[in-house]
Amino acid sequence: MTLKILPEHPMSDTPELPENAETEPSSPPRRAIRSFVMRAGRMTEGQQKGIDQGWPKFGLTLDQGMLDLDAVFARQAPRTLEIGFGMGQSLLEMAQAAPEQDFIGIEVHRPGVGSLLNGLVTSETGNVRVFDCDAIEVLKQCIPDASLDRLLLFFPDPWHKKKHNKRRIVQLSFAELVRSKLKPGGVLHMATDWEHYAEQMLEVMSAAPGYRNQAADGSYVPRPQERPVTKFERRGERLGHGVWDLKFERVD
Repeated sequence: MTLKILPEHPMSDTPELPENAETEPSSPPRRAIRSFVMRAGRMTEGQQKGIDQGWPKFGLTLDQGMLDLDAVFARQAPRTLEIGFGMGQSLLEMAQAAPEQDFIGIEVHRPGVGSLLNGLVTSETGNVRVFDCDAIEVLKQCIPDASLDRLLLFFPDPWHKKKHNKRRIVQLSFAELVRSKLKPGGVLHMATDWEHYAEQMLEVMSAAPGYRNQAADGSYVPRPQERPVTKFERRGERLGHGVWDLKFERVD
């Protein structure tokens, strides 16, 4: 697009256009701010195997539209959706520990998708389905309202520079969207090792209508046993980094 540089004259010197004059079409709407960056990554042999063998069985796409989750999993069961599962080890561990439940994972990092799929294929774990696209679009286009028992958001990108805080996924609009997808009594469980982000999460969720903080003191909950500890988290603990867990329940 070519930018036009206007002369530096007072506004009063700018000639007025007649009422019937044609004007240039307005610019297209700006793209919504994303909370993630698409990073290229080298695929290992195992990750590529996961894509090749696992995607046809476990992969889901936006163009499938609003899903019938009972049909997707061929049963009725409690359902958990995780946004940003990284390399997938924690999600795989949770799914294996709860075979009576169903899990949906979303991750844009292709090697991570391949890693999880390879784990599903290798371990013959069948209660997980995977998206490899924008989580907000998945929630809007594919997940029915009041269909989830839990939504997990573990260690999202903190966008630690103040000028980038607007990119953080946890905003009021996100809380409202998630609430519509949770069943009454369903839980949004978040965790972060960035204290400032934890404070923002708490502030946003405390202001969001239709939620109850499960922390007795209205702040953070102890690390729940059902959240696996990752290698990244263990390394952070050795370095003295804190981790903050938040659990907010949908109430009507």
